[in-house]
Amino acid sequence: MSDEIKTPANDADNPHAAEFAVLEALRNEVESLKDQRLRALAEAENIRRRADREKAEASQYAVTKFARDMVGIADNFARALAAVPPAVRDAADPQVRAVLDGVEATDRQLMQTLERYGVKAVATDGKFDPNLHQAIAEVPGNGKPTGSIVDVVQTGYMIGDRLLRPAMVTVAKKEMPAEAPGVDTKV
Repeated sequence: MSDEIKTPANDADNPHAAEFAVLEALRNEVESLKDQRLRALAEAENIRRRADREKAEASQYAVTKFARDMVGIADNFARALAAVPPAVRDAADPQVRAVLDGVEATDRQLMQTLERYGVKAVATDGKFDPNLHQAIAEVPGNGKPTGSIVDVVQTGYMIGDRLLRPAMVTVAKKEMPAEAPGVDTKV
């Protein structure tokens, strides 16, 4: 049986014209309800996908505040290790070296744990990116191109694809050409 039923033309002589009109109205209503059903299913699927995405983001970024606190601790470990140059460390008492080895091991474990939860250091090699870096000073580049990172003052971190903390860096400034002798640059 075909889905399409031929209806004869409406005319006053047709005794079934009223029934055909009702049938046509019912067909239109069925089509409308099918369309509404499909739209409702599509909307439900969109809501489900959005909820899944929000759930994934919530679990990924739930540790953000905790991670911010932990990177402060990582900074302190890095400063403690940087305060003891290799020459001093080599000449230090074996007990002091053991403490420094413990600090290094703790620092490594902290960084591995942060990485396991999606926290990673911001790359600071190359050109300054205002979305990832915070310039705290412009310094002579010493051969580095203008706008490139010269030194990292504080490591920045990402959590997933979001910036947790920008890296604080110094940036190479534009080198001014040496003034020619006898040329007055004052106006």
